[in-house]
Amino acid sequence: MEPTNQPARGIPSAAARGGRRRNARAGGRLVVLDGLRILAALMVVFHHYVGYGGAAAGAGNAWSRPIAHVFPLASKFGAYMWTGVSLFFLISGFVIGMSTWGRGLGDFFTSRVVRLYPAYWFGVLATTGVLTLWPMVVQPLHAHEVLANLTMLQGAMHITNVDASYWTLWYELCFYLLFCLVVRQGLTYRRVIAFCMLWTVAGLGSVAMEWGPLQVITMPWISSFFIAGLAFYLMYRFRPTLLLWAIIGVSLALSLIYARDHQRAIDAALGGRHLPAWPAYAMILLCYAVMAAVSLGWLSRIRWRWLTVAGSLTYPLYLLHEAIGWTAIRLLHDRIPKWPLVGLVTVGMLVAAYLVHRIVERPLSRLLKRGISSGLAELRAGGTPVSAGPAGPAAGGGFRPGAPAPTEAAEQRPTTVRV
Repeated sequence: MEPTNQPARGIPSAAARGGRRRNARAGGRLVVLDGLRILAALMVVFHHYVGYGGAAAGAGNAWSRPIAHVFPLASKFGAYMWTGVSLFFLISGFVIGMSTWGRGLGDFFTSRVVRLYPAYWFGVLATTGVLTLWPMVVQPLHAHEVLANLTMLQGAMHITNVDASYWTLWYELCFYLLFCLVVRQGLTYRRVIAFCMLWTVAGLGSVAMEWGPLQVITMPWISSFFIAGLAFYLMYRFRPTLLLWAIIGVSLALSLIYARDHQRAIDAALGGRHLPAWPAYAMILLCYAVMAAVSLGWLSRIRWRWLTVAGSLTYPLYLLHEAIGWTAIRLLHDRIPKWPLVGLVTVGMLVAAYLVHRIVERPLSRLLKRGISSGLAELRAGGTPVSAGPAGPAAGGGFRPGAPAPTEAAEQRPTTVRV
């Protein structure tokens, strides 16, 4: 293995020097990302409770009447808070680059399953239970549909999500599947750059050819957020270059097209209110600007410990808040004033998210990681039973003891931040 103080192969020497300068910062937990994640989650919560509320009116609305009648001014602001999902996707691209650099395919697979599934399984079952007891705003699915949802592959099966907010998870899974191609070979500066460029071209090609199957894989428009997140991470790890800024610029243009189309869909769901699109553009630009500040190291000094705790609530909060929150609002909106009710339900969802994280997610993740690591070790051993041992690169990372890591240089592994 080459000494770590040598320039990484395939990277310009200036970029390699920049990477070494940033290694200390890249090796620790980037706390500001935890803060951005909880901010993005709260934006989505505000959108669903104040800017959307379910259907435009009637039995499918949490407030039993059009959201514009409940919140005449705030609903106009809340109608654009769906852009919190865009921030999620940007962070996801950044974090996947950070958490997989220096890791093998087995470790990547283990980390994604362990991070995504335990809280998700609970969210599916808890949401189904609440909707079965109180089918006021959202109707519960049939048993076979719930079982399909537990796989997180219901999007591929054309089965309805238990909770509508779960639509984003399908795109996350597709991103992970595509990125496996790079992880399998080992992450390098050149390979990640090539991946970003090829994915962008493939996405535009699928639109030009109007080929549905390719669009399912390439996720045109939405892929721009993941690609930009990866480019932002390369800027953070190494240094800004004109090529990286160009990738981000193209991704931003595609993201703005997505924002225009998504805002039109939101308008239709809100009864055709025809809100202007420029605030959505402004929110997308702000999301990109914040991630640029992160990648340039301007926000690395933010180290408030409570942000780490808040960040751990993001995923459970996202999984639980929509259908369960709407049901709670429908049950209580005639008894509690609207703003105190929004605050009460939001706090209740945060408390529930904390309990899920501590009681369900953490212990189940440990068990799941141990089982997957053992299975992968046995697979590499050709079916011979192998003790998983302590969790680490040898157990779950896809490396053989003594073999060099499939990356440009041995570097400190950054703490994983779940998305």
